[in-house]
Amino acid sequence: MTTTSPSTSRPAPPPAPPTGPQWSPRRRPRRSGAYQRPNVVGGLGAGVWLVIVAVPLYFLAVTSLRASGAYLADGPMALPTSLTAENYVTVLTSEFPRYFLNNLLVTAACVAIVLVLALPAAFAIVRSRSRLVSTGFSVVLLGLAVPAQAVIVPLYLMITQLRLYDSLLAIILPTAAFALPLSIVVLTSSLRDVPTELYEAIAIDGAGTMRTLFSLVLPLSRPGLATIGIYTALQAWNGFLFPLVLTQDPAVRVLTLGLWDFQGQYGTNVPLVTAAVTLSLLPLLVVYLLGRRFLLAGLTAGTGK
Repeated sequence: MTTTSPSTSRPAPPPAPPTGPQWSPRRRPRRSGAYQRPNVVGGLGAGVWLVIVAVPLYFLAVTSLRASGAYLADGPMALPTSLTAENYVTVLTSEFPRYFLNNLLVTAACVAIVLVLALPAAFAIVRSRSRLVSTGFSVVLLGLAVPAQAVIVPLYLMITQLRLYDSLLAIILPTAAFALPLSIVVLTSSLRDVPTELYEAIAIDGAGTMRTLFSLVLPLSRPGLATIGIYTALQAWNGFLFPLVLTQDPAVRVLTLGLWDFQGQYGTNVPLVTAAVTLSLLPLLVVYLLGRRFLLAGLTAGTGK
């Protein structure tokens, strides 16, 4: 009688990894506590930029709270020994509130005009295939190359012929016109990121041009609208050339011209001027802090394609 030993089965060896160009070994995950080399150059650059920004702000804040005699005796960058709010009281009891209100009206009107006109123009440029629209966009781009100083004389003649001289409209209309070209370019780049499928879907639902503009384009253009709104507000609030040439009446004077009232004939009260400048900067600072996220998103729109 013969006995047979049971056959022992061995596991098959694992298949060898392919040696072709399609195979690559897995990388080990980086440990969370791995040492990262600090960016010394970036840190030094940030520190230099912080000093450049902080020194003027320190000068404005501290000087506006100092008396004129202490400023002249101690120097502009000396640490203050005593602070006073007398400069702010003097500014607020002068004609500054009127200048501030005029500046606010001019800025709000310019922003409203630009927002109302720039969005339909950008929508037409993106969606229309007409040669007339393309030609109009090229003309708009030419507006980026024309400085306001080059056309101030014909602009003055047009304002006087329209009998708008010495009015807030004489400041509002040119400021909005010069802010429109860049605003249209920014919104055009933003709308080109909108997928074509969204336009097709809303067209299938039976939406016309106006409904597409208000129901689809307007909600998706909020970052771009915030960007051009902040840009136009900065241009209008800090505008100097148009108020200087196109207005003369103190009743329609804006802040950029009204700051000259705080300078004397034979000298300048620097703490008083810095107090007026500080008050005039507060609205822009608030607008920037509220819209900086949308400002960055709007400026980078269209760069992903």
